[in-house]
Amino acid sequence: MRAAVGRGILAKTGGFSMSIARLQKETRTNLPFYEERVDLACAFRWTARLNMHEAVANHFSLAVNEDGTQFLMNPNQVHFSRIKASDLLMIDANDPNTLSGPNAPDPTAWGLHGAIHRNVPHARCVMHVHSIHATVLASLADSTLPPIDQNSAMFFNRHVVDAHYGGLAFEEEGERCSQLLTDPKVKVMVMGNHGVLVIGDTVADAFNRMFYFERAAETYIKALWTGRPLRTLSDAIAEKTASEMDDYPGQAERHLAELKAILDEEEPIYRN
Repeated sequence: MRAAVGRGILAKTGGFSMSIARLQKETRTNLPFYEERVDLACAFRWTARLNMHEAVANHFSLAVNEDGTQFLMNPNQVHFSRIKASDLLMIDANDPNTLSGPNAPDPTAWGLHGAIHRNVPHARCVMHVHSIHATVLASLADSTLPPIDQNSAMFFNRHVVDAHYGGLAFEEEGERCSQLLTDPKVKVMVMGNHGVLVIGDTVADAFNRMFYFERAAETYIKALWTGRPLRTLSDAIAEKTASEMDDYPGQAERHLAELKAILDEEEPIYRN
């Protein structure tokens, strides 16, 4: 009897698994840019897991056409931990009616990301958060990140500080911020009195950079707490380290692949 019941449970479980697999296959078929959506959904959920999110604010985007003006973005005021591939909005940076549509994005997300995708075509993926340590850094009189360890050296001559916070990032503020990212070497903007914005070629590239910038900012802030002198790397060694990390093979891709593998085991619904 127990064996029969067990077989029944297995049969039901197997049927349920097959239904999920079928649903995921249909989702892949019906959703444009499915793999890009999965990568972005993974990034949202891991940002929440790492406590780098803030309530239902902050926003990521990913360009999907050649000139970067069409992009995926998170829906307005949905918690990062709940975002699925199918939830992501398709936005046109050149559409003046974007905010009047039924699925309009957050106005500040539109102002900031729309301007960047219009004006900075090499910024394929854009991630903006108010993560704790990067925001502490953004609150200092000097928000430059010095090269005091390997992680912080990654960003030597590769980040810019916006020292002219002008309020919420509506369209005018977004246009101003986008002009600070025109140098292809600059991948991070410390938004003074605000937070941090990171760009990359792919979701993996941008997320990996955002993760390491937060870690580097944490190390720096905690080093300042000691009140002791900092051991800062020379410009030559800092630039050498940054260049070596720029060329380090496959780290960002493997990082995201491992994060997706964990979600596949623990909450595969993110792919739907």
